Amino acid sequence: MASFAFYQPLSPSSSASSLSTLRRSLIPDLNPNPNSNSRSPSASFPLLQSKTLTLFPNLKTFTFRPPHSTTDITAVAAATSHQSLKSRLKNGEALYGIFLLTFSPTIAEIAGLAGYDFAVVDMEHGHGGISDALPCLHALAATNTAAILRVPESSATWAKKALDLGPQGIMFPMIDGPKSARKAVSYCRFPPNGVRGSAHTIVRASAYGINEGYLSNYEEELLIMCQVESEDGAKKIEEIASVDGVDCIQMGPLDLSASMGYLWDPGHKKVREVMRGAEKAVLKGGGAYLSGFVMPHDGAEELRRRGYRMVAGAADVGLFRSAAVEDVKKFKMSLEEEESDEQKENGEVPEEKYWSE
Repeated sequence: MASFAFYQPLSPSSSASSLSTLRRSLIPDLNPNPNSNSRSPSASFPLLQSKTLTLFPNLKTFTFRPPHSTTDITAVAAATSHQSLKSRLKNGEALYGIFLLTFSPTIAEIAGLAGYDFAVVDMEHGHGGISDALPCLHALAATNTAAILRVPESSATWAKKALDLGPQGIMFPMIDGPKSARKAVSYCRFPPNGVRGSAHTIVRASAYGINEGYLSNYEEELLIMCQVESEDGAKKIEEIASVDGVDCIQMGPLDLSASMGYLWDPGHKKVREVMRGAEKAVLKGGGAYLSGFVMPHDGAEELRRRGYRMVAGAADVGLFRSAAVEDVKKFKMSLEEEESDEQKENGEVPEEKYWSE
């Protein structure tokens, strides 16, 4: 349990009164008297109005809205129609996302503007930590794109620091049984339902204490994802998926193949068989959604067909690598073609060499 010498706790009634008084003094037009001639919130704050931006002629129109907030300020609530990941999944949507390992706010913003439904800021395999993740969350919030934080390990400390940043989802790696799944869920809940340390009055997750409804809503809005990525975990996946509080099972094909002795061959027949069995077990239970990665041998459409509701199609590092390699390759090939054309024009024919030379 965290404690802060500089913070003086307020009673619920005095806290609500103080916040309400503060709002009235700072933002008098946000809740105008219906009988008065006060201007509307959108007139007072034009930035809260939705604006349609045509970014590129060949891309779909992008509607920019203010960042999502669950505060009770009328203007913000009226201007925001963003649904949480859990709400969209409950509504039957299939969501497409990206993993971010560069911790670049610019790349995160581009990902959001491109239209990804969610972005996983990866602190397990990416180089960054909590401080590096925060600017990415800011960038994603500016585009109304849901952020998920993957923590380096399943521990109370990492979960506490990640959740205080206010992501819509959290992903725990290497969950190999129902016991570790229950622990992961407990890290996300305040006592008596869990062991999460509380600083909800001053952290970003609660809008730094401005969101008075945070404690009432955080469990309902947070998507808890358990990553199953070992052969032992796959055997117990139905039990893991049935743990109360586990919303989504993230399959990990690379680590799974490694645990089975096929590190260099994640598409091996035996690995695929274990994956299919695990998928069916999750879907049979019906208590958790399936989430997965696109692989060279397993595309997004195929994953969706098998019942995956969340699909990550790429990682920012992989996208840039592929684009960079292809760009260089294209240039080098053009040089070789020019050189070949010049040789032909000069009548030069490459000398054929014997195979052993």
